[in-house]
Amino acid sequence: MQEPDFIEKQYLGLNKISLVMRISLAIFCFVSYYWRENNDKPGDLFFFTGIAIMIGSIILFYMLHFDTKIINRSIVLDGLWTARKVKIDLISIVSVKKVQYSKYIFNRSVYNLHVKGKVRFYTRGSYAIQLIDKDGLIYLIGSQKPEELVRVIEKKLNNL
Repeated sequence: MQEPDFIEKQYLGLNKISLVMRISLAIFCFVSYYWRENNDKPGDLFFFTGIAIMIGSIILFYMLHFDTKIINRSIVLDGLWTARKVKIDLISIVSVKKVQYSKYIFNRSVYNLHVKGKVRFYTRGSYAIQLIDKDGLIYLIGSQKPEELVRVIEKKLNNL
């Protein structure tokens, strides 16, 4: 098998919205523990729940959501939780550019989400690569290295 020209891995625990939710829940547990202990009521369950949430959050930092690879003449998106790989043939791509993924600060992780003529792949970050194919379908692929990804895709498109 040929060596990939580009590889990027995105991890589930680094998504802003899920990280904020987990930290908020853990803080709530620790504050509840403190309040219960200072009012002469047992609150050990809150403490251990907060610790469990923090440990689970650390484990999620190492859990792969999906990885992006450029192999031969295609982009392959594959992840731990996905039922199938998504392969985008570069021959059908007519346009590639770096765009801002969303105007919002918090975005949820998605994989192969089809909405309004766009297919989204996102874990974290502010930028994405917008690919438009011959049929007019738009692919938004979130990336931590958007400039490098665009450069590699444009290089592949020029060699076709």
